[in-house]
This record gives sequence, structure tokens and C-alpha cells, in this order.
Amino acid sequence: MGNYVDNNLIKDEQVVYETQYHWKIFFTFKGLFTLFIAPALDRWADEFVVTNKRVIVKTGLISRRTLEMNLNKIESVNVDQSVMGRLLNYGTITIIGTGGTKESFTNIAHAVEFRKKFQEVSG
Repeated sequence: MGNYVDNNLIKDEQVVYETQYHWKIFFTFKGLFTLFIAPALDRWADEFVVTNKRVIVKTGLISRRTLEMNLNKIESVNVDQSVMGRLLNYGTITIIGTGGTKESFTNIAHAVEFRKKFQEVSG
């Protein structure tokens, strides 16, 4: 589990599921031009977690962007997968909040499992 999530769990909160970027991020222009350092840092630093109380997403190493949403404030977690995404088990996760908040995160490993864990905990 990542350092951010460890430091920000609230009382009686437990991690139910955690994932990261899919390994395919190494085979992008960003990966090639940075000799695979940038994707390695992204994969190491970014956290995608479902707990028994909320969904926590933290991206960025130096500058940080976080999304922490209580389970009862989330309308749905959508997963979009291409044919290659289905074969290699990755996709885009879109978290839609009750106030119309819509946040998307691409190239997430085991995206369907992330949605399934969210549904099990919130249901």
C-alpha cells in the first residue's frame, strides 16, 4: 500500500482493494523519451485504492492531485476498455460523484476488478 493512503486512513478504515498503472505505460513516447524513468515513477508514486469508506486516488510525485470521495457520494464507477485493454486487463476508470463530479484515470491495471470491489463495498 502506498505512503499517502497509509498516512490518510481515518478511524476504522481498511483498504479493500489497491491497483496501479498497467505495465503498458512503459511502451509510450513518454516512456521511450525518458528511458522508462517517467512511467516507473508514475507507477511507483500513484495510488488507486478502494477502502471500506471511500475511494482514494493520488497522482503525482512532487505536485500532487488527490481524489477522495466517500462511497455514499459516488453514483458510479465506469470502466472503458478497448479490445487490447480487455486482452491485457487494463482500462480507463471514470468516477462519477453525486454532484456531477467526473474524474477519469487511464491505463489502470485490473480496472474491472477495481469497479467490482467498489460495488461490493458500497452495495
